Amino acid sequence: MNEAMKETMLKYLEVTAKVAGFSEPKSIAEIIGAIIGTFLSLLGIIFMVLIIYGGFLWMTSAGNEIKVLKAKKTLTQAVIGLIIIMSAYSITYFIFQSLQEATFK
Repeated sequence: MNEAMKETMLKYLEVTAKVAGFSEPKSIAEIIGAIIGTFLSLLGIIFMVLIIYGGFLWMTSAGNEIKVLKAKKTLTQAVIGLIIIMSAYSITYFIFQSLQEATFK
């Protein structure tokens, strides 16, 4: 393979990479942000499944107090878990924003 063909192939590969969204390398902060976003999305899905499960238990309890209590407990724990996760995210976001502002003033 000659040099002209290699250069042509590299140009095509660069164009393909740009179209695919891989034109520039990502920074560590962008990678970590993407991982955190994916993790929070997964937790949101788990929260929705628990809410649906708790609602299903409640609707199918047919007046059985034990099943109603189990459903209430599931719903309560799901909401408490969501509050804890969102609080932790908010605190972390606030701390990192403060550090970034203090560092890059």
